[in-house]
Amino acid sequence: MNLLLRMLWVWLLSLRRDRLPVGVAESRLRLITLPNDLDLNLHMNNGRYLTIADLSRVDLFLRTGLVSVMRKEKWAPIIAEHAMIYRHSLRLFQRFEAVMRLTHWDDRYFYMSHWFLVGERVMAEGTSAGVIRGRDGVVAPERVLERLRFERRLT
Repeated sequence: MNLLLRMLWVWLLSLRRDRLPVGVAESRLRLITLPNDLDLNLHMNNGRYLTIADLSRVDLFLRTGLVSVMRKEKWAPIIAEHAMIYRHSLRLFQRFEAVMRLTHWDDRYFYMSHWFLVGERVMAEGTSAGVIRGRDGVVAPERVLERLRFERRLT
């Protein structure tokens, strides 16, 4: 239930925030470590970082308009690879910022960097690579961006 509530919160928050540019862009979410985020060591579970990275992507998808394009085209985002380095623990009720930056792309993948910050302190950092998949397979990132730019000109 915690994740569903966070997803709804990010969705509502994202709809009220400024649009992000098409292409290289950055999402920043201010969150707090909740009891459901903890593992037996009473710090945020390593898998929860990946889930929160997903929330950052949702924020980016909504604020760029990509969610609308994906719905129209029947495309789906898929993470192909994700790696994290855990530097310091996030404790119960600790406030942190989840930062995700879409840094670049090639002919197949979008590449993202992730940071979990408390103030200026990096608690964890990572990278991910993802694709947009359509009915006929992976959609080239340039095609996704072109379609998104076209859609944004219409609105």
